[in-house]
Amino acid sequence: MMKLDSDKAWLEEVRRHPSPNYDDRPKGIDIELLVIHAISLPPGEFGGPFIDQLFTSSLDKNAHPDFADIADLRVSAHLLIRRTGEVIQYVSFQQRAWHAGVSSFAGRSRCNDFSIGIELEGCDDVPYTDEQYQQLAQIIKILQQAWVALTPDRIVGHCDIAPGRKTDPGAAFDWARLHALI
Repeated sequence: MMKLDSDKAWLEEVRRHPSPNYDDRPKGIDIELLVIHAISLPPGEFGGPFIDQLFTSSLDKNAHPDFADIADLRVSAHLLIRRTGEVIQYVSFQQRAWHAGVSSFAGRSRCNDFSIGIELEGCDDVPYTDEQYQQLAQIIKILQQAWVALTPDRIVGHCDIAPGRKTDPGAAFDWARLHALI
């Protein structure tokens, strides 16, 4: 059974794959936003080691033609939920993962400062799996117990905080289904 450790830093019972791509949250800033993303590497393909490699700055730019432009990026997320439902944690929730980029929510910029980023293995136009929705809902419930500010209106897509720049999790993501599960 998944649960949050006593430091509210790591989920227990999930695979940890620590990323070097994080830093400290600004002092006095609490977690008030949950951002849902989508990722597939190569684009439109699922499985394989490439997401782990991207988030740990070990992606070989020669492994696929699409990787040349992204291999040197320093990005991460707190969590990834694979299509099978496997959950991987890269960054402690107490740290700032580098997932949102240039972003704004409710007039506040720099969403990485006050958010948790969860990646779903997928892409904008491919339906997500039952396992992903079940795991995401369970994780959200756990996080909401630790951070009461994570109300349903503070669970957003990357597209909502970076409109015009990002489209994920895309039209294939069923927000009504997620809200029914939580």
